Parts: sequence; structure tokens; C-alpha cells
Amino acid sequence: MNVITLFKKLLTFKSITPNDDKAMEFIKEYLNDFEIIECEKEGVKNLFLYKKFGEGEHLCFGGHIDVVPPGEGWKSDPFTPTEKDGFIYARGAQDMKSGVAAFLWALKNVCDFNGTLSALITSDEEGDAKYGTKYMLEILKEKNLIPDFAIVAEPTCEKVFGDAIKIGRRGSINGYLTLKGLQGHAAYPEKSINPIHQIAPILSKIAGYDLDEGDEYFCASKIVITDIRAGMQVTNVTPGILKMMFNVRNNTHTDKEKIRKFFEKNFKGLNYTLELKQSAEAFVTNPDTKVVKILDKAIEKHTNVKPKHSTAGGTSDARFFAKYGIKVVEFGVKNDTIHAPNERTTAEEVSKLADIFAETIIMFADANA
Repeated sequence: MNVITLFKKLLTFKSITPNDDKAMEFIKEYLNDFEIIECEKEGVKNLFLYKKFGEGEHLCFGGHIDVVPPGEGWKSDPFTPTEKDGFIYARGAQDMKSGVAAFLWALKNVCDFNGTLSALITSDEEGDAKYGTKYMLEILKEKNLIPDFAIVAEPTCEKVFGDAIKIGRRGSINGYLTLKGLQGHAAYPEKSINPIHQIAPILSKIAGYDLDEGDEYFCASKIVITDIRAGMQVTNVTPGILKMMFNVRNNTHTDKEKIRKFFEKNFKGLNYTLELKQSAEAFVTNPDTKVVKILDKAIEKHTNVKPKHSTAGGTSDARFFAKYGIKVVEFGVKNDTIHAPNERTTAEEVSKLADIFAETIIMFADANA
């Protein structure tokens, strides 16, 4: 089975989060000479397949089989791969069954290695991710199977295939501020405490504020206000409470404590509460790390493109690998139609991605020889 046939087969599974639609059973049959660890919790299925060739380093490929709902506006059946004008259309074509197909094919066709090769696949990356990759890594730690390196096959390329890999991701911190005043009649403002008036002079100091300067890998951590609401939608009552929500896509220089101190400084003397929730943590993998340097070489060899090192975008399961000290990077096909109707990629990109992953495995083996 070539990689395109494999890719098209994966696209037929209606694996909308967290349902895998029996895709995991197919993958187990495909990599039938690999050892298997699987778990299921709260409807989420996770599969870890591994083969130990020797006592060397452990290289893992990570991915998700689940996809977002297809939505409206498709010109073809989103779960029937359709070829037209050089593209393959289907839900998950870019995000990320192309990546899963590529690394499964590479693992299937590897002849030798001097360490451990593995694949970690979940059915809950597009959802809450609570019982997906994060949960499986907890199990792997108990079994002493935590990888040394990982490549997550998310779509990373921007304009042409091979132009970008992700060596890190920003974190995400959600903020919930409640500013308490005293409700009253608009005709007697001296008898009330209007939280809208209190926050008005502060907004210019916090809205869009950069909490740090960023660095060569990350842009600044910016406060983005997403919602402010107060009052009863009438003109003659001043509100007693104002609620504001904001988000900070933070880099490694800003954390919850830094944000908390910033708000303490700007809201000093006011009656407020602040809740901060970290939904994803920032990480960066040193570009001089073995997995980055080898992947760079493999990409350039097969595409004649030198990839840039990026940390742009939202979050991914790579953050869970990084938390265990695993040197993790992301690389996959071009990212321009993910989650959209008529999601698509090309057979050429998927084939080259598989070749790059196979080349990466070979280079790892040579480096360890």
C-alpha cells in the first residue's frame, strides 16, 4: 500500500472528535509488527505503537485521527476523498490525516533503527484534549516509555511545502476580571460607584498592552480584551458590577504571576477579583537540538527549501510532549484550508512528507551509529 492509498483510506473514516470510527483498528492492522498500548477514557481513544530495534534513542511521531465537523459549503462528500485539479479534497486532508498517513507509511517501511520508533495517535486533539495525548503520556511515563524526541505531524507550511517547521508554541492564558461598584440611579451618581467609570481610564493602559518584548522565536505577549459587559440595558441605572474577559497568548517570558502583578498595579485600590486560567503552556525547542537539525536537512534534501523556525499559531499536542522534557517539533503539509469547507492538500505534498519522515528516521539511525 503506497502512502496515497493509505492517506485516502484514513480520509474515509468519519472520525469527528472524539469518535475514531474504527480508524484505530485499521492502524493497528497496518502496523501489525509493532507493540501496542491503547487506552480509552470518556469516549477518547488513544493508541501507542512502538518497536524497539536496539538500546538507542526513542523517536516518536505524534498525531490525531480526529477531525472537526465538516460544516456547510462542501462541493463533494467530506468523507469521500475527491481528486480534482491536482488536489485531494476531504475533511482532515491537511489537519491532519496527511501527517498521520505520512509517518505511518515511514514507520511501516523502515528496515532498521538502533533505538525505539513509535507513534502516538489520539482521537481528541480537536476537542478538550483532556484524555488524549496528555493522558497517554501519563501512562507511558508509568511504563518508562517516554520518548527522547518527537515529531508532531501538524500542518505547518505557509506558502510552499517545506517552508516552515514549528519549534515551539505560545501558551494561552484566559483572564476573568470582575470589578465591583455600587448600583444606583443615574440621576444621583454621587450615591453610586460606577465600575464603568472606574475602568475607563485604565483601559488605555491594558488594552493591547505588550507584557514583554518577545524574542527571536516569539512575538510579545499581548493582552487582548475579548469581552466587557455591565449594566441592565437601561439608561437610568448605573451598574454595580462589570465583568471583563481577556486572553494572553504568552511566550516563555510571561506567566500567570506576571499578569497578576500587572493587574494589581493598574487596579490598585479598586474592589476587583481576577481569575487566570492557563489552557496551554508555552514551550520552545532549541534549534540546535538533534531533531530540529536532522528534520531541517531532510526537508531541504527533498524540497530544496530551507525551512524557517516558527512558533506562530494556536496550540497543539506538542505542548504535552514538551512538558515531559521531550525535544519536540512539528512539521506537516501546507496549512491554508484547515477547518474550512473543501479542505484539501496535494498527493505530491503527502508523498514528499512521507519521504521526509523516512529520511529523518534514516538520518537518526546514521547519527547514532
